[in-house]
Amino acid sequence: MGAQASASTWMDNGPGQPARGERLSDPSATPEQRTYALVMHLSLIASHFVPPALVVAPLVMWLIKKDESAFLDDHGREATNFQLSLLLYALLIGALSIVSCGIAAVAFIPLYVLAIVGMVLGAAAANRGEYFRYPACLRLIG
Repeated sequence: MGAQASASTWMDNGPGQPARGERLSDPSATPEQRTYALVMHLSLIASHFVPPALVVAPLVMWLIKKDESAFLDDHGREATNFQLSLLLYALLIGALSIVSCGIAAVAFIPLYVLAIVGMVLGAAAANRGEYFRYPACLRLIG
């Protein structure tokens, strides 16, 4: 009975809950907060020029603004977790490539596609004031 009660409560579209098929958004997110969240997601581009920026840039940006709003806290945590996940996946593929004499290196292609598509979707959601969850993201920072 308890599981049914919580499931029906979750499915009720009460105040503050999105309708079925809609994304959860934060109407109180200011344009400045949406832009800052967008830049946190796009900080992945910096890793093409400065590889250590892969995790450092969104982490520092998140730590600076996480107490300002729940919106920035959520987007910063999500961007940091995604970029940390990408780093771990790349290290794993690199190790497998060494063991397989380079055959596993082909796995870098879908990882790169995941990174670009995820980054663009996350940035677009942030710009619209919506919350976003990356696919294949390890939630290491809770």
